[in-house]
Amino acid sequence: MTLYKLTITILLSTLLVGIQAQDIRLKNPSFEGRPYMGEAGYNLNLEGWYDCGIINFPTASPPDVHAGVNRDTAFWDNTVATSHGKTYLGMVVRDNESWESVSQRVSTPLKKGKCYAFSIYITRSETYNSNRMGDRKNAPKASFTEPAVLRIWAGNGYCGTSQLLGESLPIDHSDWREYVFQFEPDDDYQVITLEAFYKTPVLFSYNGHILLDNASHLDLVECETNYEVYVRERIARPEPPRKKMPAHKAAAQKRKTFIREQQQAQVDTITYVRPKKDNVLALDRKTIKKGQKIRIDKLYFDANDSNIKQDSYEVLDEIFFFMRDNPDIKIEVGGHTNGLPKESFCDSLSEVRAKAVTDYLISRGVEKERLEYKGYGKRKRIASDKTPVGRKRNQRVEIKIISMG
Repeated sequence: MTLYKLTITILLSTLLVGIQAQDIRLKNPSFEGRPYMGEAGYNLNLEGWYDCGIINFPTASPPDVHAGVNRDTAFWDNTVATSHGKTYLGMVVRDNESWESVSQRVSTPLKKGKCYAFSIYITRSETYNSNRMGDRKNAPKASFTEPAVLRIWAGNGYCGTSQLLGESLPIDHSDWREYVFQFEPDDDYQVITLEAFYKTPVLFSYNGHILLDNASHLDLVECETNYEVYVRERIARPEPPRKKMPAHKAAAQKRKTFIREQQQAQVDTITYVRPKKDNVLALDRKTIKKGQKIRIDKLYFDANDSNIKQDSYEVLDEIFFFMRDNPDIKIEVGGHTNGLPKESFCDSLSEVRAKAVTDYLISRGVEKERLEYKGYGKRKRIASDKTPVGRKRNQRVEIKIISMG
């Protein structure tokens, strides 16, 4: 092989390795553009981002581009200053079952089996008086201040939603907070979509909004890294000494101070969102059937009590997400004990533990009508009580598929 061909081969190999998986840079991650109040019939004018409403809700308005420093550029009575740069993005969810989202085709595809970290600053305004479809001339205004969530999707083709990469907590705060996500694509994807959506599970549609600013690029990270869901509390800052100034400078100084305080607050609170882990129960609608019983593994209680231990929430949340994604399914939560205690104690303990699991699912948002609970005591043992292993198998909580479809 000649030196020329060898050099070309090395360069191509290096290029291919780089393309396989690398950091992905977004266009205009800080949503910089001309402040613009979205109106029905007009396109979003924001470099790098495409309005998905054109596809999903063609008669609705596009998202708004806010400057947020005065009444002329803080549309819909929004009172929030920018977190970074000069403008930021506002997206709403509506009570007519429509919502806003934006999409971007990335320069380098997300690769299957690789892990990426992504962060974005999110807040909401205490006042946000928009209208149902964004037609400021004809439609009356309504309050859009209910908390909504940010969903991050991956797909192919603009506004593709093949995989939900991440979902924020409900945005119920009026200060900028950094939300950090980590996700692992299940396929190669070329499009990222940011979507405002209702709190899940969705019981009914409502009017709400989120404000987005200062997104990061998609950084390649080690897949072993995990983020727990928590909010770091704001760090108290000492009050800076105030300088006396002429009266004619006071108004300008007040405006600058407000903007600076809003922007400084962004470093005080960071919300980490845990990436999706492997399922414990492997609940899959395609493989389950009516009448099937599934033991809830990794569910822990205090001894002879119904207090659910912290380590159990992961598997209980798996059941919650399964119920949320399959709203036609009803289940029974059944509690069981081993055969050593008295029958009355076994009946009582098994029932209160089944009720505790049911109450937790209801607290997360599963409709009460879709859940039943029952304590079977020691009447349905599945192993011998003569060994510790057998007694542990008998001491269990199961879910039973009552109906589906």
